[in-house]
Amino acid sequence: MIKSFKQTFLSLDLQSPRWSSAEAMAKDYELRQYETAKWVSTVIKGETQKEAMRQGFWKLFHYIQGKNEKEMKIDMTVPVTCLVKSGCTDFKISFFVPFEHQDCPPQPTDSNVFIEERKAAALFVRSFGGFASPEKYAEEADALARTLRNRGQPFHEDFFYTAGYDSPFKLFNRHNEVWYFKK
Repeated sequence: MIKSFKQTFLSLDLQSPRWSSAEAMAKDYELRQYETAKWVSTVIKGETQKEAMRQGFWKLFHYIQGKNEKEMKIDMTVPVTCLVKSGCTDFKISFFVPFEHQDCPPQPTDSNVFIEERKAAALFVRSFGGFASPEKYAEEADALARTLRNRGQPFHEDFFYTAGYDSPFKLFNRHNEVWYFKK
């Protein structure tokens, strides 16, 4: 089945990684336990976060549109994540690999795109709406970090992930997240 860019991003039934709520938390964040899963990723170096997201997204979009060893189209998934490290201008952009390809994802033909397995992990998650800019993601990550410190929750403070769930065509009820890994 051939899907256009617009069809891909207006779908409401996109797959996402499996997780369970690890424990009830305050209204401003939750703790989730994510299962081990494969992601297709690329690292963009020396750019702003916004430009890295743009470049990384298109590299990964080409992969799911058939720029892989099997020349296979792969369904879009959510979220699109971005690894943000303190004081670093390298950003890792990732798409979740759909369940039907988890065991054997097609290998990328672009040498800057790779498959990675993220081990099961506990993540502190803060959700927010609207159109998310790098500044808004940083603001939300700072708020989550402050809350976790105030509540004595141990977490890896030197990096966080941004997670975007919506197409650029969706105007209302947008969903974004920031993730910190629990220690």
